[in-house]
Amino acid sequence: MASQDQKSNTTNGEHDQKNQVQPDFRSSIRLKYVKLGCHYLISNAMYLLTIPLLLAVAANLSTSHLHRILETCNYHLRYNVLAVTVCTSLMAVLATVYFMSRPRTVYLVDFSCYKPDSSLLSSREAVSQKVSAIINEASGVFTKKVLERSGLGDRTYAPGLQDFPPKRPFESAKEEAEAVIYGAIDNLFDKTGVNPKDVGIVVVNISAFNPTPSLSSMIVNRYKLRGDVVSCNLGGMGCSAGIISIDLAKRLLQVTPNTYALVMSLECVTANYYTGKDRSKLLTNCLFRMGGAAILLSNRSSDRRRSKYELMHTVRTHKGADDRAYRCVSQEEDAEGKLGISLTRDLMPIAGETLQANITTLGPLVLPASEQILFLATLVARKVLKMKKVRPYVPDFKMAFEHFCIHTGGRGVLDQMEKNLRLTESDMEPSRMTLYRFGNTSSSSLWYELAYAEAKGRIRKGDRVWQLAFGSGFKCNSGVWRALRTVDPKKEKHNPWSDEIHQFPVSLQETMPFPA
Repeated sequence: MASQDQKSNTTNGEHDQKNQVQPDFRSSIRLKYVKLGCHYLISNAMYLLTIPLLLAVAANLSTSHLHRILETCNYHLRYNVLAVTVCTSLMAVLATVYFMSRPRTVYLVDFSCYKPDSSLLSSREAVSQKVSAIINEASGVFTKKVLERSGLGDRTYAPGLQDFPPKRPFESAKEEAEAVIYGAIDNLFDKTGVNPKDVGIVVVNISAFNPTPSLSSMIVNRYKLRGDVVSCNLGGMGCSAGIISIDLAKRLLQVTPNTYALVMSLECVTANYYTGKDRSKLLTNCLFRMGGAAILLSNRSSDRRRSKYELMHTVRTHKGADDRAYRCVSQEEDAEGKLGISLTRDLMPIAGETLQANITTLGPLVLPASEQILFLATLVARKVLKMKKVRPYVPDFKMAFEHFCIHTGGRGVLDQMEKNLRLTESDMEPSRMTLYRFGNTSSSSLWYELAYAEAKGRIRKGDRVWQLAFGSGFKCNSGVWRALRTVDPKKEKHNPWSDEIHQFPVSLQETMPFPA
């Protein structure tokens, strides 16, 4: 009997322990629906208040009231013609001024991501072996460890790796830039059917390779653009320069009516290879790969029907006044005089601070009222009422966006973004798969991610896209787009994912050893 009682007590104890360990999923689901209910209630509060009011007014308007109103209008039209004319003219003038002073709508007609030739494919092992051969074995071992945890796959593009270091570095870098620029823009004009002569604005961004004449002049010459084209060449602005270029093009489109803006975002990998022994500079060899994207913007109202997206917001944050932020990503020579890009340990904390400043500005523009009220309430509780036990509220950006394109700065960066913004694996899929397949293509990585979502058939009319990028300086920039139509992947041309999208997503481990 004692043994039976002991067994029963043990069994009950195990059941109690299981009951304690298992989370209450039903309560969490209820909380989710309560939150959604509050969101819809607050977001539609204006309609809920206005509609009953209008119904009440309509109910109180009798036929006699309507008759009196019509008689008054008829009287003024007969005997106060001058006053009516003046009022009508004034209203017309005010309406004209209002519509003329409104910002011009900027449309994204289409974009094209460059896919290099398969002869430029490079595995992680090839990169590690090249570093061992050029520098030393210790640097090769370090490179291998980084690559195994980087999130990159074995089919990224590394131009000039076979013959590195190049005998003519400048010519090699120029050839790479020409291949990316011409390949992306040729495909873009083929997709859109736009005549290059109709392009009135050209913006190019590239950090480490800035020849003379500039790359923007190279585009003008290649495509024989018109003489009054406004061309800009942005250099040294890092991986977030793609959004900066979009923002600059948007501002130029506000003062240049009825035209197109061509934006070219790329980085020249050949010019960034590092051959020294400083490990903080070897990271660029591990992460950066060949790529680029051409984007065609328009402010023509007639282009709305065929355009893919409408630009809603651009938000730029610059922390360059802070010395730590300014120096966390910098190009400099090592002790042996070899040039490279150095990444300090302050990079991740600085990125977090800059992100917080950026989303603080972006939040009021995109978040629903329910999320803004919750954020404001916790802010007041912590800062004004000094309630330290109240945790800071992180807004749910999934209520503001359907798609997230976060710069592929590396696996560690994506992990931090997923954690800080409380995103799901599905939300991070375009970013992680782009890093795996194409590596860090700098400012153009955001467009490879959007191309991934299109190739998967996930873009629906009305969907909102958040592009978020970080760059040297230190900067954090956001671009918000709204889809104007559903993108059918079967009808898409020149998508870099089209012929292999069925292979993705792939399963990623924290550490991925080189294939045997």
